[in-house]
Amino acid sequence: MNSVTLHNIKIILVETTHPGNIGASARAMKTMGLGALRLVNPKLFPSADATVRAAGADDILSEAEIYDSLADAVGDCKYLYGTSTRKRSLQCEVLSPESATNEIINVMDNDINIGIVFGRERTGLTNSELDLCNKMVAIPTNPEFSSLNIASAVQIICYEIIKRSLITGQDNVSAKYENTPVDSSELARLYAHLEQCLIDIDFLDPLKPRRLMRRLKQLFNRTEMDQNEYNILRGILTAVQEKIKQK
Repeated sequence: MNSVTLHNIKIILVETTHPGNIGASARAMKTMGLGALRLVNPKLFPSADATVRAAGADDILSEAEIYDSLADAVGDCKYLYGTSTRKRSLQCEVLSPESATNEIINVMDNDINIGIVFGRERTGLTNSELDLCNKMVAIPTNPEFSSLNIASAVQIICYEIIKRSLITGQDNVSAKYENTPVDSSELARLYAHLEQCLIDIDFLDPLKPRRLMRRLKQLFNRTEMDQNEYNILRGILTAVQEKIKQK
């Protein structure tokens, strides 16, 4: 697989507490051929501890992009995979690292950014952060001791990516799409439009939203919507709102 394609896989660390974990994650990425690191509100970065733990992956640290929120960090990503070990009462489809990697390889294209999101050391990702993701990746661990260091988790996922890419071969990696997939920022606009439309038709009570929007987000995240489908849905919502105005 060429380095340009691998660079379009974004490793995203959310609110990392220990800078050493950022450095160790960068080292894990570089050993597996990945180089695009995004950081969301790191507690301390840049840091000498991060540089020491990077052990030669200083270039990844120097080029790391820093964001104020996960939504900003994944805005240009067409596909998002959130990592988690905790079971949620309401969660998206859960894949093994190998299954997730197979999907990633199948959808890769030089013009498509793919994000793999890793949460906080102690608490992982919040439900609202996982709602941004198309699917969830769970690394199998000892059920009696499931705690996994972030850098170790990054290493496992990156290893699966390079292993699968070498098996597949560069000539068969890129998947060309007739229609462009929708990125995260566009989906956020769709969800906001949908929520407002549901309020307009009195289907959703904003004071008692329950889990309606979370369920709808997970529904649409599973569809891997393309640009044409996105435009159709936005058009339908706009038409509904116009009819309401006329009445």
